[in-house]
Amino acid sequence: MLSKKSIRRQKIRYRIRKKIAGTAECPRLAVFRSNKEIYVQLIDDVAGHTLCAASSNDKQGKAYTGTKVEKAAAVGKQIAAQAQAKGITTVIFDRGGYLYHGRVKSLADGAREGGLQF
Repeated sequence: MLSKKSIRRQKIRYRIRKKIAGTAECPRLAVFRSNKEIYVQLIDDVAGHTLCAASSNDKQGKAYTGTKVEKAAAVGKQIAAQAQAKGITTVIFDRGGYLYHGRVKSLADGAREGGLQF
């Protein structure tokens, strides 16, 4: 059974997804936040493919130290670097039903510092 909190987030998530969709030229930057880690993907919704992904839990992520907010900023810079390598400069930010605060905001700021525009 889902908690009230997760049902609320799911409703917000669906409301956001009705309005935004990513393409190959301007993919959707989707964020998932667990209690310990943070994950981000660049998604082409037209083709239904993930173009690239990064997380605080992958091989490069193990080198990250500091608070969860600092790790999120590093993951944002990492996804921006991967996007730049694929020639992607603009994205649509999908916060996934989370508040734009804390780790989600830090990830977005890190991606902007890395060169992504949204």
